[in-house]
Amino acid sequence: MGRPIQYGVVLSAEQEQYLKSLTSKGSGKARVMTRARILLLSHQGTADLEISRALGVSVQMVRATRKHFVLGGLEDALFDGLRTGRPAKFGGQDRAAITALACSEAPEGHSQWSIRLLADKAVELQLVEGIAPSTVFYILKKTKSSRIAKSGGASRS
Repeated sequence: MGRPIQYGVVLSAEQEQYLKSLTSKGSGKARVMTRARILLLSHQGTADLEISRALGVSVQMVRATRKHFVLGGLEDALFDGLRTGRPAKFGGQDRAAITALACSEAPEGHSQWSIRLLADKAVELQLVEGIAPSTVFYILKKTKSSRIAKSGGASRS
């Protein structure tokens, strides 16, 4: 005997018709189609374990889809929300300042900029609060011109 259903799915006739038409088309995102089938089977009273076996998904996915439907509605259950991600730590001005530094003359005693030297100098000049040499490398790598050429560019050493 399975766990009692915490979030019961009760579809309106309109919602049920929409889901049936969505699944009968056969085109669209597989994830959306699977979630629609989960909701239809849940509405019919099918147990979570049976749904997961029939559709080849985890029981957790069935439960999550039910929960999203009950708490957020049909759209929330079918479609993923926006994923913002972590904001960039260094903006365009920071990147430009580091690129400009890499294009400038190397400090006395050095024939060219190294990535580590650029990172240290950027912090020393207070262009940024702190930056890893690998981040400097990726900032410079995204530019179109070569920053590792012998003619005053930066090297990875």
